Amino acid sequence: MDKLTIIKVGGKIVEEEATLRKLLQDFSALEGYKILVHGGGRSATKIASQLGIESKMVEGRRITDAETLKVVTMVYGGLVNKNIVAGLQSLNVNALGLTGADMNLIRSEKRPVTTVDYGYVGDVKEVNATLLVSLIKQGIVPVLAPLTHDKEGNMLNTNADTIAGETAKALATSFDVTLVYCFEKKGVLRDENDDNTLIPLINRNTFTQLVTEGIIQGGMIPKLENSFQAIEAGVKEVIITKADAIAPGQGTCVK
Repeated sequence: MDKLTIIKVGGKIVEEEATLRKLLQDFSALEGYKILVHGGGRSATKIASQLGIESKMVEGRRITDAETLKVVTMVYGGLVNKNIVAGLQSLNVNALGLTGADMNLIRSEKRPVTTVDYGYVGDVKEVNATLLVSLIKQGIVPVLAPLTHDKEGNMLNTNADTIAGETAKALATSFDVTLVYCFEKKGVLRDENDDNTLIPLINRNTFTQLVTEGIIQGGMIPKLENSFQAIEAGVKEVIITKADAIAPGQGTCVK
């Protein structure tokens, strides 16, 4: 099958001109078919503040009330997404910016209220793989914003890691998929304060052992759990690395 690389990036990387430019140059240099999935939470928080809208977070997750939904729709689907698309077009990458609502690309359901009411937050239920395959085969590079819809007229704020993972799973039967999660470290580290302690390869057995030893902990556990779920769904490999190191052979490979 043809190779497809899905890059998920967020944070200040997509919100600062210099780091965004470097990312887009690296992304444009990747061979084969590709998709870029982005976040943009810092920009959403900044613009919400300018509009007098308080950003509420619980354990690092945004509470999306009706006013916040308007802000994230504008920022993720507009400002951040179109800046990325324009940047890629300047590098001769034929990018197309999309939310999950466009062409019914990603349908989700509003997260049910349990101990926390996250508001207008969506849990992905379906990715339109047929549509994505058609676009990709035409030489189009999808740039996916972290927004989905419920097919009842409502936009929903949706975690960008989840969108990247669910998209990778949906396309695994059509492509040889590599999923790359970018964050602030070189990859999974034995010592989170020392970039020279990179763990180059992790499988289920080593993951279990490293968790037992307390080497892998905190937010890295769910990130790796999601990675193994992608592998089990047919994704060839998942890479966890820094945004300035998305070229093949860098970071931690999850298999």
